[in-house]
Amino acid sequence: MKVAVLMGGWSAEREVSLTSGRGVVEALGRLGHEPVAIDMGRDVAARLTEAAPDVVFNALHGTPGEDGSVQGMLELMGLPYTHSGLATSVIAIDKALTKQQLVPHGIRMPEGRIVTSESLYSGDPLPRPYVLKPVNEGSSVGVAIIERGGNHGDPIGRESEGPWKHFERLLAEPFVPGRELTVAVLGETALAVTELKIDTGFYDYEHKYTDGVTTHVCPAEIPSEITQAAMRMAEEAHRLLGCRGTSRSDFRWDETRGEAGLYLLEVNTQPGMTPLSLVPEQARSVGMDYDTLVQRLVDDAVARGGAER
Repeated sequence: MKVAVLMGGWSAEREVSLTSGRGVVEALGRLGHEPVAIDMGRDVAARLTEAAPDVVFNALHGTPGEDGSVQGMLELMGLPYTHSGLATSVIAIDKALTKQQLVPHGIRMPEGRIVTSESLYSGDPLPRPYVLKPVNEGSSVGVAIIERGGNHGDPIGRESEGPWKHFERLLAEPFVPGRELTVAVLGETALAVTELKIDTGFYDYEHKYTDGVTTHVCPAEIPSEITQAAMRMAEEAHRLLGCRGTSRSDFRWDETRGEAGLYLLEVNTQPGMTPLSLVPEQARSVGMDYDTLVQRLVDDAVARGGAER
């Protein structure tokens, strides 16, 4: 098949997307397909029309490739594509909408509230420590932990560097102490649980995509009941949001509270496909190599496109 691979774009995750896309292009070539790499610009619709692919592999990360914009364009063009659809992408990229969709169905997530960045200069929205994150970004872009002792001032100072200088609206959540866990779902089945161990700070964008600063323990060395609970929650979140292809759910686990300390933080509908990415790593842990994973995602897109037509 001729497979257009959308990558790059103009989000904060551009470089990671380019790395994912290059990996996918190489895999498609090894699989005998005809890949067409497209570094997405404003002329993307014209370039897709010129390429006339059988299917599109969406290797974009962040907006507009993960928020429903590209998905809507591809549906209007009648092109089957990998990963989640329009409505799911709109909801999952928005952390507040994700909570509204999942919490009523019993998915445990930290309570949160939307605040304006301007309001933070007058006082804290929650008791410290708490987390501030953009409402509509992925890969822990712009996340800050506001600690006791005024690491950013008390209240937060206008000159202190943080997401409040770059985003008008932020989500404030209580900080959940403990361990970083993540679960990939492929199709409808969770693959494994990985624990992410870091020496300092938290699992932010730099830790996700800088080689050597985070240790991946897969499968995670945690009690079996926590493994099963995390995989079950990831599968349920994937289903409730209507995810397709693959997704990755990120968790914090406060081990002092047992299963009650396991919290889902967010669901990523466009997980990375880089050498450091967690979905390929978990696929390998269950005996699936990178090329087979890529083929599975392409097959899913083609089958779904045929069914919808």
